[in-house]
Amino acid sequence: MTGFSFTLNATDGRARTGAIQTPRGEIRTPAFMPVGTAATVKAMLPESVRATGADILLGNTYHLMLRPGAERIARLGGLHRFMNWDRPILTDSGGFQVMSLAELRKLTEEGVTFASHVDGSRYFLSPETSMEIQRLLGSDIVMAFDECPALPATHERQAEAMRLSMRWAQRSRDAFGDRPGHALFGIMQGGVERDLREESAEALRRIGFDGYAIGGLAVGEGQEAMFGVLDYATDLLPADQPRYLMGVGKPDDIVGAVQRGVDMMDCVLPSRSGRTGQAWTRRGQVNIKNARHADDPRPLDEHCTCPACTGYSRAYLHHVFRAGEMISGMLLTWHNLHYYQEIMQGMRDAIAAGTLDAWVADFHATRAQGDIEPL
Repeated sequence: MTGFSFTLNATDGRARTGAIQTPRGEIRTPAFMPVGTAATVKAMLPESVRATGADILLGNTYHLMLRPGAERIARLGGLHRFMNWDRPILTDSGGFQVMSLAELRKLTEEGVTFASHVDGSRYFLSPETSMEIQRLLGSDIVMAFDECPALPATHERQAEAMRLSMRWAQRSRDAFGDRPGHALFGIMQGGVERDLREESAEALRRIGFDGYAIGGLAVGEGQEAMFGVLDYATDLLPADQPRYLMGVGKPDDIVGAVQRGVDMMDCVLPSRSGRTGQAWTRRGQVNIKNARHADDPRPLDEHCTCPACTGYSRAYLHHVFRAGEMISGMLLTWHNLHYYQEIMQGMRDAIAAGTLDAWVADFHATRAQGDIEPL
C-alpha cells in the first residue's frame, strides 16, 4: 500500500503549492475540502462534487457516531463505500461538535460525557474512542481529539483547554498506532494568545504527527484577529508537512490564509449558502432571492463554467428558490463549490508561476466592483 506523504512543489512568499499522496489519490494543495458532515455533501452527488475539482471531502465523527453509527458503517464496507466516494476523506475528531452541539456535557481528564442533540442518548467520547470511531469509518486523515473552548475566554481558560488538548493529543497518537496509508493530524490550540500557540506547537512537534491543524479560529474572533494569529502560527509548524486551517471560510479568508502558508481548509459555507439562496461569485455575494433577479436573463457569473451558470438564468434561479424547489439548492451549491475550487486552482497556478501577488490583487479588485448592474 502506498503511504501518506507530502511534497512541496513551489513557494511564493509564504504561500505554498504541493501535493499530498494517499492510497486513495492525490490531494493538490492548497486544497479546499467540501464538508460532508453526515456522509453527504448536501444537495450534491459525489460525482458532482468531484466534477467541481475537489480531491478530498470532510466527514464528521460526532454526527456519524450518532447516526447511523460507526459500527454500522464499518459493517457496510466503510465510509468511502457507504457514501460512494472513492477518494480521500478527512474526518474531524468530534471535539468541536461535542462542545458546540451536544447537551449536558461533563468534561474530565478522561474525556467528555454528553447527551446527543438528536435524541438525548448518552455518549462518551475520549481520545481513544475518537480514534476507534475514525478507524471504523476508514478515514484517510484522522484528527486528534481536542477541546475547543468557546470564545471569548480568559487566558487562563485558554491555557487550561490547550494543555488538556495536548495531553489528549499524546493519547490520540498512542491510540492511533501504526496504520500505513492513513495519517493522523495534531491540532494546535491557544485562541489568539501567541504564548499559548507557541507552547501548543512545541508540544505537537514533540509528539510527532503526519500533519498539523490550526484549530480554535473562525469561531467569531473576526478576520483581523484570525490573520494576526496566522501571521506567525504557520511558521511554528513543520515546513515539510501539511498545515490545515479548520473551519475557514469565506473566499477572502481562504486567500488570506493561503498567503500566510496554509495548505488545507474546510467550511460548510458554500453548501449552506447554496441552500439559502446565496451564491459566491468573482464579484462577491449574490442573494438570488432578491426581486431584482426576477427578470434577469443573465447567468450568475458570465465567466463561470458550472451547470448553474451555463444552463440557467438568474431569473430561473430566483424562481426555483422562491418556489422552494430542490433544484435551487442543488444548482447554487454546485456553483459555490465550483467557484471555491476555481479559487484554489487559480492560487495553485499563481504560486507555481510566482505571480500570487498579482493574482490576489486582481481577485480583490474584481470583488470590489460588486455584482453586475441589473437590466
